[in-house]
Formats: sequence, C-alpha cells, structure tokens
Amino acid sequence: MADRGGRRAGGSRRSRAAGNEEASGSSLYERYKDALRRGHVAALRGRLDAAVDAYGEAASIATDRPLPHTAIGGVLVRMNRATDALAAFERALAMAPRDETALRGIADVRATLGQRVAAAETLDRLSEVLDGAGRLPEAADAARRALELAESKIRRRHLEALAARLRESAGDEAAELALAQVLRLLEPAARERRPDAAAQEGSEAVDGVEGTPASIEPEAEPEPEPIDALAVGAAAEEALYSGDVDAAREGLLAAAAAHRVAGRTVAAIDACYLALAVAPADVDLHLLLADLYLERGWRGPAIDKILLLGRLAALADDDATRVRLRALAAERLPGEARLADLCA
Repeated sequence: MADRGGRRAGGSRRSRAAGNEEASGSSLYERYKDALRRGHVAALRGRLDAAVDAYGEAASIATDRPLPHTAIGGVLVRMNRATDALAAFERALAMAPRDETALRGIADVRATLGQRVAAAETLDRLSEVLDGAGRLPEAADAARRALELAESKIRRRHLEALAARLRESAGDEAAELALAQVLRLLEPAARERRPDAAAQEGSEAVDGVEGTPASIEPEAEPEPEPIDALAVGAAAEEALYSGDVDAAREGLLAAAAAHRVAGRTVAAIDACYLALAVAPADVDLHLLLADLYLERGWRGPAIDKILLLGRLAALADDDATRVRLRALAAERLPGEARLADLCA
C-alpha cells in the first residue's frame, strides 16, 4: 500500500509539475504577444524609442523568434540608424536564414548605405527563397531589383529565365504585373543590342506596358523602404500567426496605404495581394488595386478588374458596389468603350 501510495504521490507531483510548466509556457507566450502589441502601437504612433524597447522585450522573451528583430530593424531605419538596423535584420536572419522580411530589410539598408553589390547579393538570395516557395512574381521582382543595383551577366540571364516563366502564366494578374516591370528593365538593353529593330519600332509601346515609348527608358519608381509600413506589416504577420484574419487584413491595408502615400505603388500592390490571400472577396481591396493599376498607367488590368467586379456585383445584385464602380470609371476612365455598359 505504501509503495502504491508513494507511486501515486510521485505521479501527482509530476502531473502538477507538468501543469505548472504548461501554465508557465502559456504565460510566457502572452507576455511575448503583449510586448509585440505594445511595440506595434508605439511604432504606429511614432514613439520609436518605446517601440524599440517593447520589441526588445519580446526578443528577450522569445529568443528563437526572428519577428521582434525584424520589427526593431524597421523602427531603427525610421530613426536613421542604418548600421544598427542592419545588425537587427542580420540577427533575425541568423535565426531564420530564409526569413523574407530580414532579407528585404538587409537589402534595403545596404542599398541605402551605398553597398549596392552586397544589397544585390541579398536580393539574389531573396529571389531564390521566393521562387522556392512558388512565388514567381515576387521572385522576379527581387531579381529585377538586384539587376538594377548591380549589373551582371548571370543576373541578367536569371531574370530573363524568370521572365520566360512569367510569360507562361497568362491570366495571372500578379505574374503579368511582374512581367511588365521586368520588361521595363530588359527591353532597353535588348534594343541596344538590336539597333535596327529599335529604329523600326520607333515610339511603339514596350510589350505588355501600355503607354511607354520604346525609345524612352521609363523613370524608375522609388525603391520600397522598410519604414512605417514594415512595422504595420509585422503587426499583420503576428495577426495571421494568431489566426486573427480581420486584423491581418486591416494591417495589410494600412501598409498598402502607407506605401501609396509615399509614392511606392508597387509595394502597395504587393501588400494588397497579400491581403487578398486572406480576404479574396473583399471589394475594397479589389477597388484599391484597380486604382493603383491606374496610377501605374496599367489601364488594361484596371479595366479587366472593374469589369470582373461589375459582373460579380450584378450576380449578387450588389447596387452599392455598382455605384462605386461607376464612380471610379467616370473619374479615372471617362469615355472608355469597354465600360460603356457598366456606366449606362
């Protein structure tokens, strides 16, 4: 009896210990989430020192997670502390060698510091990671940026191979947009190698990019920077991790708005695509994308999206959406024949 009782007592102690350990782990995770939330709020309100402190607390609680370090890096960039930001992103990358946010942050900071070759090499790595994850348009965009920073035959061949694969993705909006960006970079060089063809084409538009003269190299868009939008994106990432889809959507929309205000429409479009992954039927997102397409001069994709939304609104008998579509078409695309039925 005593032996059996001793075993029962020992089992009870082990059970209590396991319960205490589980409770402790749960408490630790709650502290980690609370520190992240405080960091996100402080970053969004411009209290940057407080944001760094809160993210640092999160990093000390969850020592194996890269997210607090990438968030710190984004805030330090806003504080013009590029060297410290680089160190923070590199800490994150040491924990997760394929972390996309860390790779983007390192590339952006190195480019800001004038380390163009090192930045391009980081973008090469990012392109490989994205391609391996099946995200071809994003991989092509990273490869394009790498080539812009540091020209090399290997990079150009790699980008040409990605462009060939993008051409096979007909009907995929993200692929078509990425291809348009790639061609804006590749086409001028191709014309230099083929002067007769360039003379013959004259001022025709670059294939896939409406309204861009072939003889004029388009003005480059400012490179996306990991400023406030990165902090908002970190909040959205944590919301996705915790299963809060609504908060993730709102966070990504806020990131898109921040990029748009700063003139970084490609980065805003990227944020919208991420948001569509969690809210594919969101009318606001689709309308914002159509508006962004028009800001880039991409009338074709914008008109296609408006027409699709119009058909869906008609099927759902959604008068409110039809009114918004008519207003967008009247303001941004007056007289467009393809939208005549919608605007009637």
